[in-house]
Amino acid sequence: MAQLKPGLLPPFAALLLGAASVLAYAPVGWFPLLWLTLGGLFALLGRAANANRGAAHGALIGAAFGFGLFMGGVSWVYVSLSVFGGMPAPVAALATFLFCAGLSFLPALAGALFVRFSPAGWWLRSLFFAALWVLGEWLRSWVLTGFPWLAVGYAQVPTSPLAGFAPLLGVFGVSLVSVLFAALLHEAFARWRSRQACPATTRLRWCPLYPLLAAVVLLTAGAVLRGQPWTTPQGEPLSVALLQGNVAQDLKWRPEKFSESLRTYYRLALENPAQLTVLPETALPAFLGQVPGEYLDELKKLAERAQGDLLFGIVVGDSTRYANGAVSVGRSPTQIYSKSHLVPFGEFVPPGFAWFLAMASIPMSSFTPGEIRQAPMNIAGQKLAVNICYEDAFGEEIIRALPEATLLANLSNVAWFGDSLAPAQHLQIAQMRALETGRMMLRATNTGMTAIVGADGQVQGVLKPFTRAALRGEVRAYVGATPYVRWGNWPAIIAALLLVAFIVGRNALSSSPR
Repeated sequence: MAQLKPGLLPPFAALLLGAASVLAYAPVGWFPLLWLTLGGLFALLGRAANANRGAAHGALIGAAFGFGLFMGGVSWVYVSLSVFGGMPAPVAALATFLFCAGLSFLPALAGALFVRFSPAGWWLRSLFFAALWVLGEWLRSWVLTGFPWLAVGYAQVPTSPLAGFAPLLGVFGVSLVSVLFAALLHEAFARWRSRQACPATTRLRWCPLYPLLAAVVLLTAGAVLRGQPWTTPQGEPLSVALLQGNVAQDLKWRPEKFSESLRTYYRLALENPAQLTVLPETALPAFLGQVPGEYLDELKKLAERAQGDLLFGIVVGDSTRYANGAVSVGRSPTQIYSKSHLVPFGEFVPPGFAWFLAMASIPMSSFTPGEIRQAPMNIAGQKLAVNICYEDAFGEEIIRALPEATLLANLSNVAWFGDSLAPAQHLQIAQMRALETGRMMLRATNTGMTAIVGADGQVQGVLKPFTRAALRGEVRAYVGATPYVRWGNWPAIIAALLLVAFIVGRNALSSSPR
């Protein structure tokens, strides 16, 4: 077997570490593994910096880690394009490869900057690594409309002690603390293994304890914060029913299947009465005006009989200007929410890419975005902050309706991704939103994972994927505001920016000629 050249060994190791990191996320959920893989990346970049290998080598290591992570973690993009989007398999595979390669640019940039400006001293070095990584995640969350999937913080909910930082600093704050924790663990291990890692004035037996102690402080702080009641329950419990129709994606939009979809959701609602009934995204696959008025009247009667309201996903508007919407019927006045953060290629065509979408068969791919700020729905005695599918991946968008909203609801259709990692990863993202806001989250999906998430981020109930059923339970309204609701991502991002600016500036000053 041919051996890799020595210069290619670190990028290859980084590639394997990135791929292994996927196991830290749902559905496997081995969250401590991410501390080890990020610690390994920190070690590889540190060695490159110590050997003066240059920024290009750091970029290669960072890109390899990112490519392994994304190719392993978001391979479901291929499923949506090829299996359900109708795109030729070779083109879909190439598109997925290029997409993951593009996402790897920011880890590459972080690697290059770390190797170029890596400071001396375990504390600054660890902070610098964490800040660079988190700034990359943050940039990825909004550049080209954003793709925040697989942020490190998502792997830390809800069982990790570091999840306690979520109501304080949000997902990027959890990422910052998690990456710092991984770097500190490596620093402690490296000092324990090598006398050279310790200052001559420090006794060897005490040397590893400093970074280890710092890591323990982070872990303890997170555990203490987990017990902090940032919000409080209000009022009586509310009965809910989340309906999962399990309508196959390749059949959903066929005209001959329309009546079957209507019957499916009517029957589920009839058999599972609740004060608040929630159907998935585009549960009724048509324009609102195309649904028979008698059918909507029957849904309204079902909701009124349960002394509540029913919320369903449907396309609102007309054939020239339409939105991905959610409509309520029942005791409360009818209200409409229109999705504002659209998915590129799935819900709108970026300029210059019409040729790309022409190779796929994606219905309703030219949506009009709704208003950025929409008031919570007043239904079932709650102020419901509604979001549709991909929108709950953006924490700062969810908090626009807070602290007024008392409950969160996500309507999704992840049937586009089949039996892949995407549904479980999406549920994990919803858990983070619940933690950040101190609100319960209801998730009604077409094929899974339909779930009720508590204000502490714990999943209280979930339906088995690819089953036709209703998830029934009781939820509570919550009032109050977490620090994240008040300040958003800015405390974590500004701290990371200041830290990077300080270290880069100090390095530039120390290397300038005198």
